[in-house]
Amino acid sequence: MAELSNTVAAGLASYYEHVAADLHKWVDPLSEEQFWRNPFSFGNSVGHLVLHLTGNLSYYIGAQVAGTGYVRNRPREFADAERPQKDMVLKAFDQAIAMVVDTIGKQTAEGWSAPYTAVGQENTRNRFKILVHCAGHAYHHVGQIIYLSRELAKQS
Repeated sequence: MAELSNTVAAGLASYYEHVAADLHKWVDPLSEEQFWRNPFSFGNSVGHLVLHLTGNLSYYIGAQVAGTGYVRNRPREFADAERPQKDMVLKAFDQAIAMVVDTIGKQTAEGWSAPYTAVGQENTRNRFKILVHCAGHAYHHVGQIIYLSRELAKQS
């Protein structure tokens, strides 16, 4: 069972690192202005999506699995009018990814099936499921970021 646990941990950690690398591939070339500009009359800017991913991972994995004490303000992730510097937003995202990878590495064979509860994830029963769910959620938003980045490049 330990071998399977290690395989699962290595695979999940690698996937989260892939998500981060893909996000950076599309976000790093954006200017500060592009990072916060939404090219459409609907949806979110790249910056707000990165804030959202950081909040999502910091809450569902950080606070609920790793015990970081993170307190989430989800509405602010989509409406933060302060618009922090792009490099600071990306640094916080990278720290969240590092925390997730570290948390994955600390899971034991029994830890994967440990009970899990969180507001907004009432049907998620164990740690494995939340880690898989958050991985899929993260790449869903990376897909949106790719789309937005392409549109922003066309408009430049």
